[in-house]
Amino acid sequence: MSFQPLGDRVLVKRVEEEQKTASGIIIPDNAKEKPQEAVVEAVGPEADGINKGDKIVFAKYSGTELNLDGQEHLILESGDILGIMR
Repeated sequence: MSFQPLGDRVLVKRVEEEQKTASGIIIPDNAKEKPQEAVVEAVGPEADGINKGDKIVFAKYSGTELNLDGQEHLILESGDILGIMR
């Protein structure tokens, strides 16, 4: 399925974090926070300076969750994006 964000919205997919600590302890799903890093999958026409494929950091409690083809995505407004990782 294809999705095209409107306005200044951006469709992103979260980057999964390591599920083990450096000492090898496995962190259960209910003890982890969701990551605040994501890869941009699609960009609305008014989202300036953000491109598909950019790795971004976004505000902690922002966005709307969306399930596309069985995978979790997030729709963010460009103002919720804190920066692009280079």
